[in-house]
Amino acid sequence: MDDAGMPRKVVGFALFLARLQAQLGLLVALAGLIAAFVIFGGLQGDIALIGFVLFVGLVGIVPTPIAAERADAAQSLGPERARLQPEQTIAATAEALGDPALLLDQRGAVIYRNGAAVRQFPNLQDGQVLTLVLRNPELMRAVEGALGSGQLKSFELHQTIPNETWDRVVVAPLRPPGMDWTVETERRLLVTFQSLTALKRVDAMRSDFIANASHELRTPLASLVGFIDTLLGPAAKDAAAREKFLGIMRTQADRMSRLIDDMLSLSRIEMYQHMRPTGTVELAGLLREVREGLQTQAAAAEIEVRLRLPDEPVTVSGDRGQLYEVFENLIENAIKYGAGGKSVEVELSEIERGNLRHLVSVTDHGPGVEPEHVPRMTERFYRIDAETSRKKKGTGLGLAIVKHIVQRHHGQVSIRSKLGEGLRVDVLLP
Repeated sequence: MDDAGMPRKVVGFALFLARLQAQLGLLVALAGLIAAFVIFGGLQGDIALIGFVLFVGLVGIVPTPIAAERADAAQSLGPERARLQPEQTIAATAEALGDPALLLDQRGAVIYRNGAAVRQFPNLQDGQVLTLVLRNPELMRAVEGALGSGQLKSFELHQTIPNETWDRVVVAPLRPPGMDWTVETERRLLVTFQSLTALKRVDAMRSDFIANASHELRTPLASLVGFIDTLLGPAAKDAAAREKFLGIMRTQADRMSRLIDDMLSLSRIEMYQHMRPTGTVELAGLLREVREGLQTQAAAAEIEVRLRLPDEPVTVSGDRGQLYEVFENLIENAIKYGAGGKSVEVELSEIERGNLRHLVSVTDHGPGVEPEHVPRMTERFYRIDAETSRKKKGTGLGLAIVKHIVQRHHGQVSIRSKLGEGLRVDVLLP
């Protein structure tokens, strides 16, 4: 602890030691007196007694003024050293906050910015009036209202430049108990910004997900109801129509089943998103197993799935079931949408990119996609061509599932594509 921060307890402890030393000195002197009478006796004993008492008294008592002097000095310095100036205390408290915090004077000018505020508002400098830099009507009303009334004000600040953000802003007057705010000349405000951006985006994502899921389920359900009504009515005795409609109904039911399975899978992945897998997976063997499971589908599409794997085993930390789902989704998508290329390449290689060491790339030679679609391909229910996706029995959740599983494994997913040159998906794992 530095000198400026020496607490009062240290001073009190020094005084206690000084008093204790004085009392011990007196006790030792008394013990010496008794010992002298017992040991010596007579005149010689009196002389010895006088010398012994003087010696013990000097040893026990003389240091006491020195210790007391030190304690008095510590007491005189202690309160000054222990006491911070009020604005220093506020600044130290602001730095301890994780959220951006600003200290304003009675004009609304910035006296102090903590580190988080400097990062969030790089254009705001000490001495500037806050509302002249952050031009927001609600912020202006909150600052003026808090300065005038001495009451806490809060509101939600929505900004769109340079990026869209939301913050819960609290403007709090710094008013000690018993202070009359109306007559105070040096008023101070503490303004804090609590970010709500992540929560807003999660809420928007949840709303979009529900809307999209409802839309995706509504279409097959409407088809089923329509065909059931037809079979109960005009086509009740038409065997050919009944067989045709039942086949379509089966297809729609399968589509709903796949959609529900994918939604449940995504929900389970998100539930354990914060928990890193602890198992081990041999990647080369896993990729061989995925290819074997998709051989029938690849043969039907006249696609050859080619593996390029190292000879030695490649072991990573991960959830085997989830990683199987990742590569099954990617290779199945390459078979579905890259059928024009006649082949799909799956390659496992070693890399060094930070803590990432393993790269699995899945490449098709189909028509590819336009560059503007690539950043959004991992969004839920995002489809470049909705009709084509439905015809190929896609749910619009496959790449979203891939992204969330890889993120849970602390890896990365990247997609590259050009029209006419196919599409490549890279999965990087630690």
